[in-house]
Amino acid sequence: MTAVDIPPSTRLDTSIGKAMALLDAFTADVPSLGASELARRAGVPKSTTHRLLAFLEANGYVERTGTSYRLGQRLFELGNHIAFCRPRGLRDVALPYLTDLYERSHQVVHLAVLDGTDVLYLEKLFGHRHVRTPSYVGGRVPATCCALGKALLAFGDDTSVAAAIASGPRPLTPYTLANKALFRSELARVHHEGVAYDREEVAVGLTCVAAPIVKHGHAVAAVSVAGPTGAFDPTQHAAAVRRAANAIAADYHP
Repeated sequence: MTAVDIPPSTRLDTSIGKAMALLDAFTADVPSLGASELARRAGVPKSTTHRLLAFLEANGYVERTGTSYRLGQRLFELGNHIAFCRPRGLRDVALPYLTDLYERSHQVVHLAVLDGTDVLYLEKLFGHRHVRTPSYVGGRVPATCCALGKALLAFGDDTSVAAAIASGPRPLTPYTLANKALFRSELARVHHEGVAYDREEVAVGLTCVAAPIVKHGHAVAAVSVAGPTGAFDPTQHAAAVRRAANAIAADYHP
């Protein structure tokens, strides 16, 4: 059970739980919040919020700008200590191959892992005139809606696949594959061909091709190239994406 899964009534019984709730209140869309709004979003009393914010600020976990707070640099440091981000971790090993893909395609290149029923982005490369995408490093989308998620699930364990399908495809656009039976068939095709496609399923106007990074028979991550629908033919980049994924797998030793 993760911190997010812990019932609020239990989580907020401890100071640690309250502090975590305050940190979780920040989002990419709302990176800066006042103490009162943080208290409301986290469900923490205002007096406790002020006390905890002072502690978090003193230790670098939040920063104050005027009357508002934002996440601090200490969290950035800790985030880069996780296995995926350490030297010779997955992101470090993958980066040269991601760069090769970008140089070949001049489109948006992603590296991602499966986290529960979501795709979690670890890296994103793009140029000056890249197509707009909703992705960002540290962001997530439902695995059932994107090529990366299909690649990960097609080479994932049965439990992960069952959980993703049971949660129900969460359509982000009218083109998201919402039928569960058809989605299972799509995963079988991806497993057979080694590549997955997303044709405007995450964002209208965006097309993507992805391949899994497979170790010991299971996907540990996936890599993709995304470009504008109409101007970008994902099939033309499928072989290069698959080669990059295989090269990363051969070079990565978790």
